[in-house]
Amino acid sequence: MVTRRSALESLAAGPLGAAMVAALPAAAAGAKPPVNHATGPEGERRADLGNGWYRNPIMPGDYADPSILKDGDDYYMTHSSFDAAPGLIIWHSRDLVNWRPIGPALEKPLGTVFAVDIAKHNGRYFIYIPFMKAPWSGDLPSFANIFVIHADSMAGPWSDPIDLKIGGLIDPGHVVGEDGKRYLYLSGVNRVALADDGLSTIGPVEPAYDGWHYPDEWITEGYSLEGPKLFRRGEWFYLVSAVGGTGGPATSHMVIIARSKSARGPWVNCPHNPIVRTRSDKEAWWSRGHATMVEGPKGAWYMVYHGYEKDYRSLGRQTLLEPLAWGGDGWPRALGGDLSLAMPMPTGRAGEPGGFTRSDDFTQPAFGTRWSFYGAAPGELRRAKVGANSSGQGVLTLEAKGTGPADCSPLTQTVGDHAYEISVIVDVEQGAQGGLLLFYDDRLFLGMGIDGQKMTSWRGGRASYWQEPAPKVSKLHLKIVNDRQIVTFYYSVDGKNWTRHGVRSEVSGYQANTVDDLASLRPALYASGKGAVRFMDYRFRAMG
Repeated sequence: MVTRRSALESLAAGPLGAAMVAALPAAAAGAKPPVNHATGPEGERRADLGNGWYRNPIMPGDYADPSILKDGDDYYMTHSSFDAAPGLIIWHSRDLVNWRPIGPALEKPLGTVFAVDIAKHNGRYFIYIPFMKAPWSGDLPSFANIFVIHADSMAGPWSDPIDLKIGGLIDPGHVVGEDGKRYLYLSGVNRVALADDGLSTIGPVEPAYDGWHYPDEWITEGYSLEGPKLFRRGEWFYLVSAVGGTGGPATSHMVIIARSKSARGPWVNCPHNPIVRTRSDKEAWWSRGHATMVEGPKGAWYMVYHGYEKDYRSLGRQTLLEPLAWGGDGWPRALGGDLSLAMPMPTGRAGEPGGFTRSDDFTQPAFGTRWSFYGAAPGELRRAKVGANSSGQGVLTLEAKGTGPADCSPLTQTVGDHAYEISVIVDVEQGAQGGLLLFYDDRLFLGMGIDGQKMTSWRGGRASYWQEPAPKVSKLHLKIVNDRQIVTFYYSVDGKNWTRHGVRSEVSGYQANTVDDLASLRPALYASGKGAVRFMDYRFRAMG
């Protein structure tokens, strides 16, 4: 019988031999063979298998560009939140696999939020943020602008964003040098010195590292040197970055590493770059990159990065955890091999399940975790009110805006399952239209909307030619089933007797390479026109 442990031993047969395997915690003694996936209370995928093993992704769904901070026995992580408001959910873990949301760090984004970096210095926490200019942005001077927020605790409260006056660059990476000075590395790779308080820059932005260049015949999206993450281990500073482009062909994104005795360089490339690369579209995970390296709870080291799941690009870039080992030459080697297989938990045992439920009875607000507005200007939360009606039922009242899903800043939630069902009760005021969607971005979505007189069917980011003969009522139960990229709509007057919509959709093309936008297809509620729309009893159920 070939076990996961023996597979790792086979993988390790080479320059590092048994030392690579020894770096991994042992799985729980006598554990049963790993199952495909564990499930949570709504049937959703969970990484911790409950028997000392885990299976990727550690965070299913569109959690791209992970930035992770080890703070004693605690780990904190956040991701690019793009057009979500509130943005930057902070997650906490003790084992690198089970993550619980603390809450959003960014209540009012100033623009589209790209990859950030979390840092701790002198007892204070910092998040360095690239804000990309968006149609709803205020007075941002450049198409890309680096800001910083700070707090005494990862739970906040976080400061308002402070402009570092760095334009045209993204992907900040913080490091403290051998001289105690602070630096920010940026896409390109460029570098700028920071003031001691980390809230302003000193001197110019200057080139720092030219990257590692892969053979020209490799099939990638583009070179795109980005995502610098830095850390110190022993006498060396390490610079981890990504090349190859995050979308495009399956073999695009990859992880490279360089090192130096100084945080200012010069940087020497690893002789066995790239550390991580998808070599074939037959693999389970595509375009793997944008890694942070971190020491695990029992001393072993890991990479946290993102990747697309084969056949499910519509789920976005999901967060993956891969073990690594350090060789006698001071360079790391990836140990994960086939990431479709289960691996030993970093702690060697099951942990406390994290995450949160997607269903919502709308009795308590859950903005910034369960729900976020898409493409919303600061202050958008004023449109939404949550509370009980005269019958004691929880209600989300959403003020109408815009002319349809594309310009009304719908409320969206991230999901990470291959098959799921969502449903909600929709009650529209006169002059308003509201409904249930699967939403990618303002150019690509599908779903149903009602206005009291008719149902509008949305497909491909616009109103469909199909006129569904739904009843002319202001209150209707709506349901969407996404069964492995086949989407079916249903509606009902009483929530018991359902009518299937006349058109089904195949949605594997609702992904980044279709519209050149890094997002995911996710459930959404929308309210457009005039007046308001009330939503009740939102339910999510994964279907395995």
